This record gives sequence, structure tokens and C-alpha cells, in this order.
Amino acid sequence: MITELGLFALILAFLVACFQATIPLIGAYKRWPGWMAVAEPAATIQFLLTAGSFAALTWAFVTSDFSLQVVASNSHTDKPMLYKITGVWGNHEGSMLLWVLIVTLFGGAVAWFGANLPPSLRARVLSIQAMVAVAFLAFILLTSNPFLRLSVPPFNGQDLNPLLQDPGLAFHPPFLYLGYVGLSMTFSFAVAALIEGRVDAAWGRWVRPYTLAAWIFLTIGIGLGSWWAYYELGWGGFWFWDPVENASFMPWLIAAALLHSAIVVEKRESLKSWTILLAIIAFGFSMVGAFITRSGVLTSVHAFATDPTRGVFLLGIMAVFMVGALTLFAARANVMQAKGAFSMVSRESMLVLNNILLAVACFVVFVGTIWPLVAEMAFDRKLSVGEPFFNAAFTPFMVGLGLILPVGAMLPWKRAALGRVWRQLLPVFILAVAIAALAWALQTGRSALGPLGLFFAAWLIGGATVDLWSRTGRGQDRLGRLSRLPRADWGKAVAHGGLGVTMAGVAAMMAWEVEDIRVLQVGEDLKIAGYGLRLEEVLREDGPNYIATRATFALTRDGREIAKMYPEKRIYPVAQMPTTEAALNNGFLRDIYVVIGDPQEGGGWAVRSYYKPLANWIWGGSILMALGGCLSLSDRRYRVAAGARKLPQGVPAE
Repeated sequence: MITELGLFALILAFLVACFQATIPLIGAYKRWPGWMAVAEPAATIQFLLTAGSFAALTWAFVTSDFSLQVVASNSHTDKPMLYKITGVWGNHEGSMLLWVLIVTLFGGAVAWFGANLPPSLRARVLSIQAMVAVAFLAFILLTSNPFLRLSVPPFNGQDLNPLLQDPGLAFHPPFLYLGYVGLSMTFSFAVAALIEGRVDAAWGRWVRPYTLAAWIFLTIGIGLGSWWAYYELGWGGFWFWDPVENASFMPWLIAAALLHSAIVVEKRESLKSWTILLAIIAFGFSMVGAFITRSGVLTSVHAFATDPTRGVFLLGIMAVFMVGALTLFAARANVMQAKGAFSMVSRESMLVLNNILLAVACFVVFVGTIWPLVAEMAFDRKLSVGEPFFNAAFTPFMVGLGLILPVGAMLPWKRAALGRVWRQLLPVFILAVAIAALAWALQTGRSALGPLGLFFAAWLIGGATVDLWSRTGRGQDRLGRLSRLPRADWGKAVAHGGLGVTMAGVAAMMAWEVEDIRVLQVGEDLKIAGYGLRLEEVLREDGPNYIATRATFALTRDGREIAKMYPEKRIYPVAQMPTTEAALNNGFLRDIYVVIGDPQEGGGWAVRSYYKPLANWIWGGSILMALGGCLSLSDRRYRVAAGARKLPQGVPAE
């Protein structure tokens, strides 16, 4: 009965979305207040109906209702409760329902917190958002119904993919979808502004919180996915340039460019057309990600579905929204004329350069991801674009971005004196070069990648610190004024510093990682990067829904035991699938990483171990970037239609 109510709620949500997509839009065109006003309650009702449907599906997973096809295919009675719940979105149908739930959540956010928006703009934004919901609700109901019943329910389910039965990946998809789908709101704001014929400083301020929220969620989701791949897959890497990894990374790059571009619209009323275009393209890349993961055109361990029919439907949705929005963009070019002029040396110019680097980097990732498909369709050739291409083509743009961030953050608007800013940053630059030189001197016969990463960490963190200090003015009580700076200033500094921390972690792992692969007998040990690992025992253990081969290693340093490590190799009998559970000994400056393999014919066990310098800096930097975004989002100046509070005396305005 509950599942039938879930399907009924989903159908009602589709009908409400159709109503919301048309009536407020007509009301905004005719200037009929009553018709415009229905957008807010319709958005709330649509969210509540979708949430009710999602709750019904969750109930089916929790109670192991195997009469539902999606539950029978993705759950099992012996599965821990956490993974029964996360199984709701660990499949195609449930994940699409989560997708639509987030579309309606963001629409509801505008209805609940957008009271200060002009009524006509709010009505148009909610109508466009409802159109997105209509498209994806139709996709679910016509091709991906999660409430399909089985005529003969099985006694038990087929279990969830064992790789997804992990805390890191349990929370990875919701955060990623909050970012992916959150960009639908920037799309709705852009299209609504084009229809309204109004793109100004106020619009830039209204769109920024939603862009920032989506970027924060994407940062957390990508970080969680990278962390999961690092410790769960057993290969010791954090990024593989997999098509689905790239599908989440491309919207992140465009959202970062959009964030910086919207600042120029808000502060200087320049880059209007570019910002609108980024807002449209950002959601376009989100839909590209949905197409890649659900169409089967590209293979990936992360893919949800391989049904070409669904892929064609998604491609049609993407074509309608992108072609329609870009056509409107071309037709409304006259309403996006820039007002503020600026010189070549100014914060505006640096933000333009920032946008160019991020946009071209995203294009490089897109080409590398799609090119194998294009080559197969156009030239009948099977190609593989892997890590060497991405590292060589993508890295230079990140290097350029890292170099300009501290300088651009400190330059004044409109016209600036580069020499003045450079004098303030010169000590930081000298320190960064000295740290890189020290790292180069200490390493022997290795690449410059590691020292370069440490340079960027020092440069970005030091530059952010100098930027904050420069905003305290002169005279007494500078520390007091520092504590009273707007949260957006602190957020920018923390996020830029977090990027530096991540760049250092990535560079150090790529440059200084040590790997050891060998066969060990019980009682034997090995040496890796000054540490010792001794295999003490290997036992079989039974888990709730798996059988594990569990090894015990003693980790030693200078002959002294410092930790026990317990890597596992698991077999899930229902899914007939093995997984690897790496053992990690974490430290601030390094990780020791151990994987137990298969038993060998001559006795002993295959063992793979790694020394990974600065590994946790990668995810620590992601946390700092997300924290910086949260600090900025909490600043009342960047909430919807909120005015700026009065700055402390002597503190320059941003």
C-alpha cells in the first residue's frame, strides 16, 4: 500500500510541476499577481509530494519489500541497515528519484527564502525549475519507474553492488547530486533573467548563493568519491580520470568559474553575457554527467545503467534545454551590455583570466572524456584516453590558476597598480620558492613535481594570509579588525588556501610515492620508506553478508612497533563479487597503505604496500575549500537580496 502511495505521489508531483511550469510564467508575462503567486505554494507541494514518494521507496528498502523490482535487484535481508537505506540511491531508478527530489528542494528554497526577489522574476525562476522537474519526472515515470512490482517476488534479493557498501560511498551520491542538480537553479535564474530582460548587479547577488551551495556540495561529493576510491578499490590511487569522475569534475570547474564571474556582475556589472552563458553551460555539464552514467555509451565502474533507450531520452532532455536556453541567449544579447569599464591590470582582468583557465581546463577534460566515443562513431576506431593525456593537458591550466589567485585576490577593482600588490606578496613568494628549493635539495634524482606542489601550497596559503591582513587597514587593533572581517573574506582565504593544500597533496603523492609488491610468508617482513611491515597472521572471518580473508600486519619504525594494520579481501556470496579493504595508517605527513592479495601456489600471500606522502592533504584541502564556501555562504551579504552589514572602521570594502 505504501509503495502504491509513493507512485501516486510521484504522478501528482508531475501534474503539479506541469501546473507550476505554465501558470506562473503566463502570470509573469501578463503581470497578473494572482497567477504569479501560485508558484510558491506549487513549489512547496511539489517538493512534499516528491519527498513522500522518496520516503515510500526508502520504506520498501528498509522493510526488504522484494515485491518491488528495484529492491529485489539491489538489496538483501542480511545487508546492514545503513546499506539498506543507501541502496535507495545505489541504483538507477532510486538515484533518479533522488535527482528529482533535489530539483524540487532547490525550487522550494526559492519559494521559502526568495521573498525579496521581484515577483515576476521569482515566478519565472520557479516556472523554469518546474520545467526541469517535468522533464525528469517524465523520464522516471516512462523509463525508470522505481515502483514496478514483480509478479512473483523472490524470497531474498540480489544484494547491492559490494563496492557501494561502504560509508564513504553511502554519502557520496547525495552530496554529488546536491551539487549536480543544484546547478539547475543557476540555469533557472539565467533563463528567467533572459526572459525578463534583466541582468544586473542584483541578479548577480541573487544567483551567487545557489551557485556557491552547489559548488560546496560538489566539492564534498568529489572529495568523498576520491577518498572512497583511495581506500576501497585497493589500487592505491585517488583519481583515475574515469569518465564518471570527469562527469562530476567538469561541472565543478564551470561552477568555480561562474562563482568568480558572478562577482564581477555584482560588483561592476561587467561580464554579463559570459556569466549567463556559464550558468547555462554548468547545468548542461550536469546533464552530460547523467547521460554518461546512464546511457552505456562509455564504460565505467561507476555507471548506473547501460540502457540506450534511457540514454536517448536523456539526450533529448539535454538537447531541448540547451538549445532552447542558448537560442534565448542569442536573442537577448542586447540586454546583457556591460556597464563597468576596467583596465588590463585590475581585479576584473584577473577574474577574466581565472575564468578562461577554468573553462579551458573543463574543455580539455570534456574532450578527453568524449573523444573515445567520437573516434568510435566517426572513424570506427577504439581509442583509450588515459592519465598521461589528462596530466599533461590539464596540469598547465591549474599551474596558471595557482599563480594568479593570490595576485588577483588583492588587486583593486577597475584600475590597479601591480607593483604595490607585488611588494606585499614578495615575502610570500620568496618563502614559497625557498620551500620548493629545500624540497628539491632533499630529494635525489626525482621530478620537480613535488617541490612545485609545495611551492603552490606556500604561495596560496601565504597569499591568502597576506590578503586578509591587508584588509585590516593600518594603525592599532589590526588583530581586532581581522576578527571582524566579513565571513566572505575569510571564506575566500580558506578556500584558496585549501586549493593550495590539495595541490601539494596531489603533487607529493605523484612525485614521492613508494610502492612495494611481493609475496610474504606469515612471520616475514618487508621494508618500505624507513618503515617495517611484518605479516603476523591471516585468518578467515565471517561478516554480516560477506566472508573475509583478514591479515594482521605489525607496522614498525626503528624496530619499535607503532601500529597494527588489518587489510581484508572480502567475498560477497550473494553478488559473487570480491572487494578489497585496504589497511591505512594515517599521519599528517604520510600514509602507510597495505593490501592483502590472493594465496600463492608456493605458499605465502601477495602483499602490496605503499608509502604515500601528504596523502591526507588532498582531502584536507577539499574540506578547507568546502569550509571556505560555507563561510562565504553564511555571510549575510551573499544571501538572497540581503544588504551588506557596515564594515569595521578602516576595513576596505571587497
